[in-house]
Amino acid sequence: MAKFNFKKGDTVEIIAGDDRGTKATVLEVLSKKNKVIVEGCKVAKKAIKPTEDNPKGGHINKEMPIDVSNVRKVEA
Repeated sequence: MAKFNFKKGDTVEIIAGDDRGTKATVLEVLSKKNKVIVEGCKVAKKAIKPTEDNPKGGHINKEMPIDVSNVRKVEA
């Protein structure tokens, strides 16, 4: 398992991809996959099935993982 310089709550800047230049906070670190989930970046529209809580189903916007090589830690 790799050692990361990121942890939940850190402020990071996206340095590659569609969200380049965006500064946001880390929501989750996926150390086994070498990825992080950053708030408001790489958002995908996901379909959800109907459940008892949500009888109609529908779509939600969900943040997808970003590779750690595309993220740089920003000192606050």
